[in-house]
Amino acid sequence: MTGHAAEFEAVAGVIADYFDGLHHSDTGRLRSVFHPKAQYVSATDGTLLYRTVEEYLPVVDARPSPASRGEARADRILSIEFAGPFTARATLNCAIGDKFFTDWLTFIKVDDRWQVISKVFHHEPRKVA
Repeated sequence: MTGHAAEFEAVAGVIADYFDGLHHSDTGRLRSVFHPKAQYVSATDGTLLYRTVEEYLPVVDARPSPASRGEARADRILSIEFAGPFTARATLNCAIGDKFFTDWLTFIKVDDRWQVISKVFHHEPRKVA
């Protein structure tokens, strides 16, 4: 595997943990995905929502997991791009409850480990068939 392919797979692995962490409301797993200084940001309704990762994780802890509610997963990676050897961005889709999300995750590689440093997202009502 080339260096670039290995880095792509490493970021994709972090994304898989991110999706699993969200689906199971597993903040232990999400804590490993997010850098301790990560930010969580949205302006879906035109109002800024900004949280640190330490403010965000209790929100995940407080909700029943999508897995426990029998929700079908809608996870998918739309793209992974690299700005250099230590910076990447991914565009993702997932669904939780009645919301369908588009996430932009920005990654940094520090101490030979990829982690999310920012999550900027938009959500819309989930269309259920």
